[in-house]
Amino acid sequence: MTAAGLPRGRAAARRPLRWLIAAGLLASRPACAALEDEIQVYLDDLDAPREWGLEVHLNTTPSGRTTPSYPGEVVSAHGTRLTQELSYGLGGGFEAGLYLPAVIEPGGHLNLAGAKLRLKWLPVAVGAEHDGWFAGANLELARVPERYEQSRWGSELRLIAGRRVAGWTLGMNPVFAWAVGAGGQATPDFELGLKAARDVARGIALGAEYYAGLGPVDAVPGWRDQDHRLYATIDVDRAPWVFNLGVGYGLSSAADRWTVKLIVEVPLRGASKR
Repeated sequence: MTAAGLPRGRAAARRPLRWLIAAGLLASRPACAALEDEIQVYLDDLDAPREWGLEVHLNTTPSGRTTPSYPGEVVSAHGTRLTQELSYGLGGGFEAGLYLPAVIEPGGHLNLAGAKLRLKWLPVAVGAEHDGWFAGANLELARVPERYEQSRWGSELRLIAGRRVAGWTLGMNPVFAWAVGAGGQATPDFELGLKAARDVARGIALGAEYYAGLGPVDAVPGWRDQDHRLYATIDVDRAPWVFNLGVGYGLSSAADRWTVKLIVEVPLRGASKR
């Protein structure tokens, strides 16, 4: 797939981008806890124009937080999150997405957990030679029940940068997250995601992913109150098997001790990603 698109299509795609930016500017206080509907570092994958994509995100926490960070929060320990992500290629380097998360709580109850809209923009993409730099951004607007996030409305700006070179994939996601609502601070929470993976066979890469939740940018807490996790991962891209599997270990006191995650791409007829 190429990043080129019709001018008219680009103009149409930029309208939702402006709407999401406006929603982000309404944010008034930092997010305190976030539903982990996905655990991934965004790279340069993008749906072809007018093509649909579907991914299923599954993660579970055999050992994790048992103390709520605010009254009424459902803690992550012994819980499982299951999310369907539907995406659509808009052309011109744009892709829209819809997340439909659900939570299986420790007692076995399955609850829907709201919805999230996103818009991904990738103006710098790796060429046909499969080596090179990529860069872009992803904007998200979410509505999640209060039992999973303290603010029911939230927004996120995720920056995307990385390089594919000589069998290596390197990616970085600085993330700024806001709780949208009245009566609080305007500063965002800051998170960071890093990924390094090395091809070891055709369509198979081994690597590591690192995630850090540092808290409000104007009042970063000490290490023990930050969320730092390191994952050992395997990426398989051998159609029809396309998935990311990772086992994560918490490096700080505030982090879940063990988390297992799986992201599976569900093949749709005629769909393709670049």
